[in-house]
Amino acid sequence: MAGKVYLVGAGPGDPELLTVKAYKILKNADVILYDRLINPQILDIAKPDCRLVYVGKEDGKHTKTQEEINDLLLFYARHYHTVVRLKGGDPFVFGRGGEEAIFLRKYKIPFEIVPGITSAVSVPAYAGIPITHRGLSSSFAVITGHETPEKKRTSINWESLKGIDTLIFLMCVSNRKFIAKKLIHIGRDPKEPVAFIYKGTTKYQSVIETTLEKILTENIDIKPPAVMVVGKVVKLRNLIQWFKPEMLLKLQEEIV
Repeated sequence: MAGKVYLVGAGPGDPELLTVKAYKILKNADVILYDRLINPQILDIAKPDCRLVYVGKEDGKHTKTQEEINDLLLFYARHYHTVVRLKGGDPFVFGRGGEEAIFLRKYKIPFEIVPGITSAVSVPAYAGIPITHRGLSSSFAVITGHETPEKKRTSINWESLKGIDTLIFLMCVSNRKFIAKKLIHIGRDPKEPVAFIYKGTTKYQSVIETTLEKILTENIDIKPPAVMVVGKVVKLRNLIQWFKPEMLLKLQEEIV
């Protein structure tokens, strides 16, 4: 009899943002197939004899193809009781969780979806940027940043993005100039504020604020993984960003 596969979202990076359900499943897993952006501390939850299988992907370098990952899920499900496919963020937000679920159903492998906190919302929040805000943003869209000029056909309806208040691009660093150019072309304000948030929710988090036009004219030093936020809400960052402990201590001293 086949085991069960759990398609689990690991959240945006901070181990404390892992859901209670995900924690319980990881603690009892026999096999964990995990992605590149998984925080190593999350893997420490696994029991000592759990088999850890790295299947990470990054631009131009895939450890395993999606077909190979599917085959591994099938193999381990047929030989182990509890198999976890651990993905960064949420498995259904550019995580190809839907494809894997369809594959498992095809082979009659029991599976369960365990949602995770998506970086599209949590990373801007940790940087002090609300993706919606009364009077500034009543709509948002989450868009893949993998689109390139070389693609003959696009899956993105670029024109529709003109009327959306806040845009969040994931996996976008290498294509940031192309994205900025497309947004200006469809009519977004060239001076519209943009934030790049590097390794959000972790101790390495850093933020670069710029504009669409400056992305095209200036050399912005930002490395992946980063979330790109476009919209007026970026300007709220200096008002909403919470104090680090040392900043709060200094503020208390000034008040006294």
